[in-house]
Amino acid sequence: MKKVLILGAGMVVNPIVSYLLKNNYQVTVASRTKSKADAMIKGHPNGTALAWTVDKEDVLDNLISEHDLTVSLLPYAFHVTVAKMCIKHKKNMVTTSYVKPEMQALDQEAKDAGIIILNEVGVDPGIDHMSAMRIIDYIHGKNGKVEQFYSCTGALVAPEVEKNPFNYKFTWAPKGVIMAGNNDGKYLKDGKEYYVPTENLFINKLKTNFPKVGELEIYPNRDSIPYIDLYGIPEVKTMYRGTFRYSKWCPIMNTFKSIGLLSYDEIDLKGMLYADFMAHMIGIDNSSGIKEKVAAFLKLEIDSDPIVAMEWVGLFSNDPIGRVKDSPFEITSDLMISKMMINEDERDMVAMQHTFIASYGNGSKELIKSNLLDFGTLKTDTSIARTVALPAACSVDMILKNKIAVTGVHIPVIPEIYNPVLDQLETLGIKMEEQYGLAVENEIM
Repeated sequence: MKKVLILGAGMVVNPIVSYLLKNNYQVTVASRTKSKADAMIKGHPNGTALAWTVDKEDVLDNLISEHDLTVSLLPYAFHVTVAKMCIKHKKNMVTTSYVKPEMQALDQEAKDAGIIILNEVGVDPGIDHMSAMRIIDYIHGKNGKVEQFYSCTGALVAPEVEKNPFNYKFTWAPKGVIMAGNNDGKYLKDGKEYYVPTENLFINKLKTNFPKVGELEIYPNRDSIPYIDLYGIPEVKTMYRGTFRYSKWCPIMNTFKSIGLLSYDEIDLKGMLYADFMAHMIGIDNSSGIKEKVAAFLKLEIDSDPIVAMEWVGLFSNDPIGRVKDSPFEITSDLMISKMMINEDERDMVAMQHTFIASYGNGSKELIKSNLLDFGTLKTDTSIARTVALPAACSVDMILKNKIAVTGVHIPVIPEIYNPVLDQLETLGIKMEEQYGLAVENEIM
């Protein structure tokens, strides 16, 4: 029986543990909080829960040597340490994280050790890579060119879930979701590169009508330009990666940023109420009538979405902040998280959409659309956990069955990897619905 070591027991780990145990693997879950690992193993005879922390490198070294493959679901900063030990013991490795230069530098060592270190095999990154490359290779296989490519993903609550003034609830990693609002963006449009500074991230949104969901807004997802080389489409004239949100989120977050509510700069908060904090953020001393003053400062109506959201989340309240020093980001994000987590009885949803325009030698053009819509059932069986963990689980299965035999440091953009993983995901109900041969005159987004 093959043995798999899983490092970490966060909120996306349970589906991979369940999948591997169900498929007759021996699984060890090593986590700082052993009780979380125990809850995932559920007393299965082939499962082991282990208390372990990242500073215990000698223990990690022994664990890696004793298992056939290691899945690192730790914070990305620890992946290289794990990878070096996997190379040392000639053991394969899987992560769902982005490849950093330090990881890519291990490519030749991994090849020399005869192992694969497979990264970016979650949902985004992961399913996005694999499903996009399957279509890109199809187009190139017909001697076609990819002229335009839009790729968008969002982790959201299901349409039926009652929304709040932000029209959003956190389904995972809430600090990271809010932190992403401080990113900048870059994309290619009609052959011209566009840079979007962070202060403009939520302005000039795109929109799409997603089947079975309705209208979604889209803002840039970091830098899209590297994906031109990554996906092997130097001919492309438009390359845009975006993030899906329901309406309201973008204008509200744009307003929050405009007065510094997402700033990381620490300020003196001693004795402050939330109303005092807001007065400080707009540069006044008196916090009486603060809602009206903030609305006037922002030149917004008192019943506008951003002002309603600020009041609902508690930013105008006379409650004490209870901190001596902290950043506006921490104050704002903690308030949002306290009121905006998905409830136990609510479904989450992952929506992904690829849109291509392809051209061919005979002068014809083709619009291709590919959609993924996946729903969770409960907070304990979420779509985001399934779509992150199950691509990794399928990859582990394929590697240990020698159905993925390449070596070195990889992401899943080659058919030797994406075909078996996508095929296996379809058996689990995670499937892209693809439409070929659409008229280019149809709405692109």
